[in-house]
Amino acid sequence: MYDPLVDSNPGRSQPHTPSYWVDTAGSPPPDDGPSQGNLEVDVAIIGGGYTGLSCAYHLAREHGVKAVVLEANQTAWGCSGRNGSFARISGGRVPLATLVEKYGRDAAKAYFNEMHQALQTTRDLIRIGDIDCDKQADGVFKVASKAEHVAALKREVGMYNSLLDYPARFVEAGDLQGVHAGAESFGALNMPDGFSMHPLKLAWGIQRMAREAGAKVHPGSPVTDWSSSAGGHRLVTPGGVVTARRVVVATNGYTSRELSPSLTGRILPVHSQIIVTRPLRAQEKAASLPGSDCMFDTRNLLFYYRRLPDDRILFGGRSAVNGRDAENLIHRQRLLDALCRKFPVLNGIQVDYNWGGWVAVTNNSLPHCYQVPGLQNVYTGGGYAGSGVSFSVQTGKRLAQMLSGDSRPTPVPFLHEAPKPFPFQSFLRVGQRMAYAWYRFKDAE
Repeated sequence: MYDPLVDSNPGRSQPHTPSYWVDTAGSPPPDDGPSQGNLEVDVAIIGGGYTGLSCAYHLAREHGVKAVVLEANQTAWGCSGRNGSFARISGGRVPLATLVEKYGRDAAKAYFNEMHQALQTTRDLIRIGDIDCDKQADGVFKVASKAEHVAALKREVGMYNSLLDYPARFVEAGDLQGVHAGAESFGALNMPDGFSMHPLKLAWGIQRMAREAGAKVHPGSPVTDWSSSAGGHRLVTPGGVVTARRVVVATNGYTSRELSPSLTGRILPVHSQIIVTRPLRAQEKAASLPGSDCMFDTRNLLFYYRRLPDDRILFGGRSAVNGRDAENLIHRQRLLDALCRKFPVLNGIQVDYNWGGWVAVTNNSLPHCYQVPGLQNVYTGGGYAGSGVSFSVQTGKRLAQMLSGDSRPTPVPFLHEAPKPFPFQSFLRVGQRMAYAWYRFKDAE
């Protein structure tokens, strides 16, 4: 599969990877076809996922700017069309206590508020656009996969309550059985805000809204060459040249290593994989996931999972280190083994779907939304670390504000700073492989 650290580009007009989402999304909405001829535009957005489509929508709706979206393959071809389907108060992967220790209480609170606003922005888009994306009821559980994890979860609940005045609560193991049964269910942190939905339907809904507001969306239009001058930016696509005064890069974990030297090394693409089972029988459902809430666990290499509306289980987690190894069936088997350890009643269950994609991790494991150093009028956002459904939608909105003159649309200091490049980039995946081995060892203790 396409590997952003190895391959020069993600291809052109590639179909969506086969998945449960593709099979159940219905027909895609209209688009504007591949970019043709020479175009002069105010804003060009590279990437047609949540971030790029949200940016295009908010630019048109709130700032009167009708941007052009250039997508290499199909809209939502990357993580926006393949993710685990959780819209929640999240972004990046840094514990609350670490945020407070490193950045201070005020910055941690401001960041939490931004994540909370991101969830509301996503709700608002679904409501305003009447997006039929199979939205489920709210409820998020961080489940203790070991008894010794309970104390840390209770401390985390305390911080949410005292520092953020947020009504998180701890659910004892005995009270958790109505939503999460099985062998690895020792209690959970419950957050009342956060929901699951159909991610590809959500992306296509935002695409429809962006076009209705006046934006143009061009699939099959990879940027194969990019040069800049005082007059703007020259973006070469297979169909012609787009000259743009301003550019937004919204490719996140799928960013080509050759797109721009100013972006190289600032994110690490990390592969995440998902399996979906056959529909559960009544007794299997009762002994595994009686509820339909968003679930993730407390492992170092965590698993995320939920019961789908048709009673299948979606189960995902980290898998391959590089694109060459992504199709190896050992990763599918590891996910299935982990699923059956959690829910022994599912031993031998059939897996009907298996797919994966790249999430983006920054050096500090936090997302970003900033003006690219060394490039005039170029902005980018990403680095959601696999927790970016709602935060990517919000980042698109924030990028639209930045393009319209608000250089720091949030009070979160680290959010608008360019992430530092990873050191020793030639050895990144060697280190990642070693880290995975260590985390698997710790998780198995």
